[in-house]
Amino acid sequence: MKRILLLRHAKSDWKDYTLADFDRPLAPRGRAAAPRVAAWIRDHDLVPDRVLCSAARRTSETWERMVPELGEVPVVHRRALYHASMQAILKQLVKQDDEANTVAVVGHNPGIAEFAWRYSVFGNEKKIARMRRKYPTGALAVLSFRIDRWADLPGASGTLEYYVRPKQLK
Repeated sequence: MKRILLLRHAKSDWKDYTLADFDRPLAPRGRAAAPRVAAWIRDHDLVPDRVLCSAARRTSETWERMVPELGEVPVVHRRALYHASMQAILKQLVKQDDEANTVAVVGHNPGIAEFAWRYSVFGNEKKIARMRRKYPTGALAVLSFRIDRWADLPGASGTLEYYVRPKQLK
């Protein structure tokens, strides 16, 4: 079985309009939310074997704020994941070593949400509908797949195990 954690970066800061989108940092709300989501991941025994993270500042900061709760996990920052489409995310996942059973992707919408929507074939219909209505910053979808190789992901159907938003976590 393979599992994917699809994490949209935490809330970013729009105060400095001179910054390029790629360079925007986290807002205070995002800095507070990331560790809460990380604690939830840890408490549900979902710590990933590897992290694929967009190279944008806000995604990198999101992951950095999660490390104290999750411990050091191998992380690869990829420019290709900056505002990546669902297909670009899939392209990164199929390249993964099959030794990794759980991979987290820290990225951006619409690609993160589209990937979750496309691959959430099974699972609680109410959770799937809620996820499709809104995938806010800091939201996390956990999908599992009955496959042994990442190369088999394109034709697979996933099960939405969890959908969590920072607002739910106090």
